[in-house]
Amino acid sequence: MNTMKTLLLMALLTGIMVAVGGAVGGSSGASLMLVISIAMNFGTYWFSAPMVLRSYGAQEIAREDAPELYGLIESLAQRAGLPMPTVAVIESDVPNAFATGRNPEHAAVAVTTGILRVLNYEELSGVLAHELTHVKNRDILTSSIAAAIAGVISWTAQMAFFFGGRSDDDDGGGLGGLFTILLAPIAAGLIQMAISRSREYAADEGGGSLCGNPRYLAKALEKLDYYAKHGDVMQDATPATAHMFIINPFEGVGSKIANLYSTHPATEDRIARLNEQARRIGR
Repeated sequence: MNTMKTLLLMALLTGIMVAVGGAVGGSSGASLMLVISIAMNFGTYWFSAPMVLRSYGAQEIAREDAPELYGLIESLAQRAGLPMPTVAVIESDVPNAFATGRNPEHAAVAVTTGILRVLNYEELSGVLAHELTHVKNRDILTSSIAAAIAGVISWTAQMAFFFGGRSDDDDGGGLGGLFTILLAPIAAGLIQMAISRSREYAADEGGGSLCGNPRYLAKALEKLDYYAKHGDVMQDATPATAHMFIINPFEGVGSKIANLYSTHPATEDRIARLNEQARRIGR
């Protein structure tokens, strides 16, 4: 099912890129964007993890660099029946985390220095269990491809606004071309939202079970939500990659663009579900 959703996502976002190319450069622009999108799909499949990690300046660590963090991820991965993922740390005071990669054998889990500071061991285990559930459910490839392609769509739309669409032939431009340029980032955000919200609930439930107590994750989400709403936005964070994090890094930003790309269910709903899950299992 996830494979089909990933292929559908790639096709939809490729179609948007081709439409934007046509609006800006007519048939030549559409053809160029088709070639670019094919190359991107290939590149994001094989190199999604290092691309995303590099974009946030994440540094891969070994066991000796952070024994407690590494050991916790190793223990949870073994419990989940997963290979040991790459472990990376992002130098940022903003507490957050995400998983990326093309499959469980080529996965990476990244955490900020901020999350290591504000969460205790149990809460951190809930967050890491959530991310490893994303890996186990094979959500990470779809998320990585969405992030990469949506980022290029947004960039292309901005360039189209800067240079202006074509209006001197029937191949592109005019009001239809302008509408396409306006629609592109919106469509990218809506697609991300459609594929992400149910996956967050599933990762919460799986993570709550994997860490041994859903309340660990519920307490972690409560803290992370507070910092997201009252702290700074993470440096280098973009709306196109917001869906990858356990908490939307733009949660406290009131701009229409940030809200447009919101891909997470309300944190209050996630916490309520986790507490109910804990009650069901007597925790």
